Amino acid sequence: MTVGRRTFLRVAGLTAFGAVAAACSPAAPPSTPQSSSPVPPSTSSKPSGPPDWKALRDKLSGDLVLPSDDGFGTVKRVFNPLFDGRTPAAVAKCEKPEDVQACVDLAGGRVPIAARSGGHSYAGYSTPDGGLIVDVGGMSTVDVQGEQVVIGAGAKLGAVYSALAEAGRCLPAGSCPTVGIAGLTLGGGIGVLTRKYGLTCDRLKSAQVVTPDGKLRTVSAASDSDLFWALRGGGGGNFGIVTSFTFNTAEAPSITVFSLRFPSGSTGDVLDEWQRWLPTTPPELWSNLVVSNGSCRIGGAFVGSSTELSSVLDGLDVSPSSRTMKTLGYGAAMKYFSGSSERQTFVASSRIITKPVDGAKVADLASGHKGMDLLIDGLGGAVADISPTGTAFWHRKALASIQVYSPATAANQTSVRSAVSTVVTELAGAGAGGGYVNYIDPDLTDWKTAYYGNNTARLDQVAKVYDPNGVFKFAQGV
Repeated sequence: MTVGRRTFLRVAGLTAFGAVAAACSPAAPPSTPQSSSPVPPSTSSKPSGPPDWKALRDKLSGDLVLPSDDGFGTVKRVFNPLFDGRTPAAVAKCEKPEDVQACVDLAGGRVPIAARSGGHSYAGYSTPDGGLIVDVGGMSTVDVQGEQVVIGAGAKLGAVYSALAEAGRCLPAGSCPTVGIAGLTLGGGIGVLTRKYGLTCDRLKSAQVVTPDGKLRTVSAASDSDLFWALRGGGGGNFGIVTSFTFNTAEAPSITVFSLRFPSGSTGDVLDEWQRWLPTTPPELWSNLVVSNGSCRIGGAFVGSSTELSSVLDGLDVSPSSRTMKTLGYGAAMKYFSGSSERQTFVASSRIITKPVDGAKVADLASGHKGMDLLIDGLGGAVADISPTGTAFWHRKALASIQVYSPATAANQTSVRSAVSTVVTELAGAGAGGGYVNYIDPDLTDWKTAYYGNNTARLDQVAKVYDPNGVFKFAQGV
């Protein structure tokens, strides 16, 4: 299969980026973050002078790659080739938490610093011009320990799923095999098992994180609980650099995948019915709707048999032109959704559906922008079992997320970005506001409220406590 992950999703009508949700500590008022440990010490000012790259190189277990070194052009690359023109000051290949601490101690406050796990930031924020990339790819072990799994921050989803499937365990997460567990979890983690098992961050028990003061902390509901709250949906790149995650897992289920195709011109009616039908379905079902090239498809996954799924699909009051389904083991189902690992050049953004939007308006909007796809992923179920303030992920009561996706080239990216922004604005006018931080958009207006809603004030306060000098500050950083 040579198509990329998002191309696969458009073709198959399936997407993702999932157990009863893990218990969360009660939320404090937005302006008063909880803390079960002393406030971390802060420095009164940023260090002065340029970073000493030689000193950092001597401390690292892995390599420090500078622009003058062979292979720098390859090492600096991320998933989207649109960011190939950026030139970071250095790429630090970290193999253990002490390497990350050395990076924060030496470079933090002197140059921009950004962690890179899978390198899928839609805005390219993990490749700062003139900054230090802290590549955590060397910390990628997946250690299944009974009902828990400890995952290094550099692990990619393909490796995570392989290890879990072999052990008969399941972690709800995204679909693309090269997406890093770190960025996915820190932004919340929408996936194909979301409605049954919750978001990826809902399974997080604890995390090791290097904070801006250079300390390695193990945060959980019982230790640095305010920071633990923020790490579950507060977005990648904020508050510190996570080096490992400990998750609670579920027993690996059998999953029936399905795809329904509809005649051209039926998008408005199908979307209206899908929005009515989805909240009536059991949490074992996850579904999405893809609008592409004037037509639409419904796809998804069901934790159960094809017979049980058929009964659920019979409640959808629109007739597809074709219907396919097959039952797979957990590992095979994750491969079914994964597509290819090839790099892709694209521009994307998002909106959130909280109440049903007018299907005809969305269909007209999509038809007016050829080559642009709307990938609408269902929420609800276990996601809504947690309060919007229970973790930093705000969109707990939403019906669905919409990813606005368009292929692009270096030559036409400006016009494509403008078109995507237009669609995002018009979707808001049609009733779909907000946004998903894992589809981060540098052109999104009022982005903090869009991503974090009423959790914004508390996130700002956590950032003031743990990063008072803005060591990890970036354009859309908290």
